Amino acid sequence: MSASPTRAFKDAAYAHLAEVAKALASPARLEIVELLAQAPRTVEVLAGEIHQSVANTSQHLQQLKRAQLVRGEREGLHVRYRLAGPEVARLVVQLQAVGAAHHAALDALTRGFFDDPAGLEPLDRDTLAARLEAGDVTLIDVRPAHEFAAGHLPGAISAPLSALEEQLHLLPRDRTVVAYCRGPFCTLSAEAARRLRALGFDARRTDVSVHSLQAAAVGA
Repeated sequence: MSASPTRAFKDAAYAHLAEVAKALASPARLEIVELLAQAPRTVEVLAGEIHQSVANTSQHLQQLKRAQLVRGEREGLHVRYRLAGPEVARLVVQLQAVGAAHHAALDALTRGFFDDPAGLEPLDRDTLAARLEAGDVTLIDVRPAHEFAAGHLPGAISAPLSALEEQLHLLPRDRTVVAYCRGPFCTLSAEAARRLRALGFDARRTDVSVHSLQAAAVGA
């Protein structure tokens, strides 16, 4: 017996969705999508950031491209990749949120890495917004400068972790400095907070990112 038109449609639709899920079913590809959500990159740059060979990184990108999640644009001898649309970044933000809320091992891993006697628990979105409104915090973006240039949180100061000590003259010592980076699994903000505290600053971190804020706005 042949499948009804309704059944055939559902089977085909969920097969296409499964292709998207399969493309994301890799730690390396999830990290690639998170990085591309910040700013476009070449294969060579991505390979260095995810600590894989150029050949492996290229294969991951081709799988993401076949699922139509990324696009490549040739620039001379290199191909620069970007996300196919902002909804791809929002998908990863939602995946991170679901994992944090429902996967006990992920929650334990995250707490074990970030929670320490220095109190590096993150400021949540509402607390950060209230303190920014009150004017009692300074927000710094510790991602690389090209990511800041591609998009950043309102009012943030660019202070890349790699050059943080060179930006100290921009940071006040009479109010809290809050560092943010790429999201809940990005370690740049925690390292920035640790360094600043060692230098005598009242420093905190936040999990809020450019794309988590955009996802919240879309869902509102």
